[in-house]
Amino acid sequence: MPLATRSRKRYTRLTWDDYLFSLLSYSFCIFAMIITVYPFIYVISMSLSDKQYVLSQTIWLWPRGLDLGSYKLVLDNPDVWRAYYNTIWYTSVGTFINVLMTMLAAYPLSRRTFFLRNPLTLFITFTMFFGGGLIPAFILMRNLNLYNTRWVMVIPGAISVYNMLIARQYLMSIPDSLHECARIDGAGEGRILWNIFLPLCKPIIAVLILFYAVGHWNSYITAVIFLPNQALQPIQVFLAKVLVQNSEEALREMPGGMDRSLYATQLKYAVIIVVILPILIVYPYVQRYFVKGVMIGAIKG
Repeated sequence: MPLATRSRKRYTRLTWDDYLFSLLSYSFCIFAMIITVYPFIYVISMSLSDKQYVLSQTIWLWPRGLDLGSYKLVLDNPDVWRAYYNTIWYTSVGTFINVLMTMLAAYPLSRRTFFLRNPLTLFITFTMFFGGGLIPAFILMRNLNLYNTRWVMVIPGAISVYNMLIARQYLMSIPDSLHECARIDGAGEGRILWNIFLPLCKPIIAVLILFYAVGHWNSYITAVIFLPNQALQPIQVFLAKVLVQNSEEALREMPGGMDRSLYATQLKYAVIIVVILPILIVYPYVQRYFVKGVMIGAIKG
């Protein structure tokens, strides 16, 4: 047998330190998984269990009994559906604008032939660390007639510098030969971006969609400051009224006065599940692109 073949069949002998390190690593991962998953399981169990066990606080892990009355009360509330519509509008429209603006900014800054690439990148990066503050932002929104409108949730944050830099690094990993060949064939920059670069950017676009969509879905501070009109507020503001402020007004229009008082505690857990369920459904479909998109831009950039 050749020496090279025998050497490939040799296995490294693990020491007791290696076993101990592996044991500690697996133990830490299992512990982290438990403390991460347990709150989610607990919330689901509290929202599905019979209300007598919820009121007595005897639920620790799995549901006891089955009662979907809290979900019925939540879904029968018109304020929930109105807030849901607002959140879906902000998420879909805002994510589309975000991804479009991010790719349009990242593409020229990734081209080595663009003479203003480095100065503009430094100038844009500067805005990550220094901002005007809340009061100037409020005055600006008033002067731009964005205050108390839907567009205040999507226009001011149309682009994230951090996400733009990630997209720029990914675009820089694409060979320049593709760009040069397209230019020789007479294609313009817009056509090169649309027909050549964007089809190759599906992983990073999926990452951007995930980042922006989760950010819009969880947006709360912007709505509290710039959207006093309750008809335009997203679902997160409604959730805050139920959980943080413990507001009875948020549940006032729910049908059934006696049932509402009995389900008061359980309603909070049901609202949490209703709010986070769409993100939990969408996330697995884009998760496979997440690590790939970020790591490719980081390694080759």
